[in-house]
Amino acid sequence: MVMKFAIAMLPILWLIVALSVLKMKGHIACLLTLGVTLVLGIFVWKLPAMYAASGVLEGILNGLWPICLVIISALFTYNLTVETKAMDKIKQMLGSISPDARVLAILIGWGFGNFMEGMAGFGTAVAIPASMMVGAGLAPVPSVVACLVVNSTPTCFGSVGVPTQTLCSVTGLTDRVLVVASNASLLQALLTFLSPFFMVIIVGGGIKALKGMLPLTLISSVSFLIPQFIVATFVGPELPNIIGSIISMACIIGAAKVFNKTPDPAYTISQGSGELSLSLNEGLVAWSPFILIFVLLLITSNLVPPVHDALLLATSKVSVYLGENPGTLTFNWLACPGVTIFVAAFLGGAIQKASIGTMFKVLFQTLYNYRNTILTICSVMSVAKIMGYSGMISVIAQFLVAATGSAFPLISPLIGGLGGFVTGSGTSTCVLFGPLQVQTAGTLGLNQEWIAAANVAGAGIGKMISPQGIAIGTGAAGLVGKESEVLGKAVRFFILYVAIAGVICMIGA
Repeated sequence: MVMKFAIAMLPILWLIVALSVLKMKGHIACLLTLGVTLVLGIFVWKLPAMYAASGVLEGILNGLWPICLVIISALFTYNLTVETKAMDKIKQMLGSISPDARVLAILIGWGFGNFMEGMAGFGTAVAIPASMMVGAGLAPVPSVVACLVVNSTPTCFGSVGVPTQTLCSVTGLTDRVLVVASNASLLQALLTFLSPFFMVIIVGGGIKALKGMLPLTLISSVSFLIPQFIVATFVGPELPNIIGSIISMACIIGAAKVFNKTPDPAYTISQGSGELSLSLNEGLVAWSPFILIFVLLLITSNLVPPVHDALLLATSKVSVYLGENPGTLTFNWLACPGVTIFVAAFLGGAIQKASIGTMFKVLFQTLYNYRNTILTICSVMSVAKIMGYSGMISVIAQFLVAATGSAFPLISPLIGGLGGFVTGSGTSTCVLFGPLQVQTAGTLGLNQEWIAAANVAGAGIGKMISPQGIAIGTGAAGLVGKESEVLGKAVRFFILYVAIAGVICMIGA
């Protein structure tokens, strides 16, 4: 049993070594991991070569639609707002709210950071807020650390819900997506509540920074947490971050005018004190792509059944794997967040006076810049398919059952955290470890939806110390070469978060 477990773990162990020790680029490490998995699957687990090839094809198709589609559409939207200079105006609007560094940290790093995670994810929720905070006059290292820490909890609903949707897809819980989304929000509710408090402590240099900030911080926390949970429970994983962050930002701005009218001189920065010179129309134009994404996603969600059900008519289902018990790929050609975001992005670009040529130039540049990301995702998806169809996942699950027994929920978030650390992606972590966790839960008689939620929650926690995430943050804040310093400060929060998540998972299992 131990030998079979060790062999089954080789692809995962190789990926860890390739990324963390050998410092390989993600797409190269994942391609080599796919090669290792295929060799083991065909020659050790006796998976017929044609079955293996069809499994790889299924992984590629599943990776392209809808995962890569959503990621590229979201990044295209952001890149287009940069091209049209709308992002500069958004930065100006956010930076004009208060001269208090702590207020700006909560508004930009927490409120806008959660918004960007919900819209685009994939590092944008660290890179953009961190660069804005540094540009506003906040210290670079604390800004990056704070953004990494608070970005851990909204990951499960990032990129319009892709991590949770993918998790349900690869674990056979597609019809339970609302339950998994609700569980994920509930499981990490305490961490979500605490995150803005930690942000103030980090950027303010200690717990003393909370003095005079408790009302605003509490409002920012609760105004995000409650809407996020409600939307996750009744709508699904696409909109919790987006709706929660919009409500939270509005509450933060209002609370700042009531509770922080006279900022503490110890935390005042001159960059945040400028008067807003934009008109209402200019502001609406700058935000138009994001407003349209929000409106269109809302209209096409299950909150509007006539529209939602009509779009679902354009759906194709196909089985690609040639062996026994093949999975079913579902292609929703219209009822897909990626399609909705693309429509909103082009409409928003037109409102911002971008030409068709400019929009397609930005689109092709986005595709080119993230070509290795697409390759990485497709490779990871294929690895997961081969490990599942060959029986490797089953062997690992059986070993974990024997090794941990009823205490498995205690380490479930840690497993997800390991995946987040290695891959830097909530989606990739769900693909790698989601089937393993759900299958282990089934064997132990545990609630599979709860353990699935623990995996995606743990993935977000692991991202705060991911080399990729740290590189994105330090690069955006002009801190190249300071990665080890950022890691040293973030790892303490990782340990705290994964311990709390483990205890909560154990209690709720």
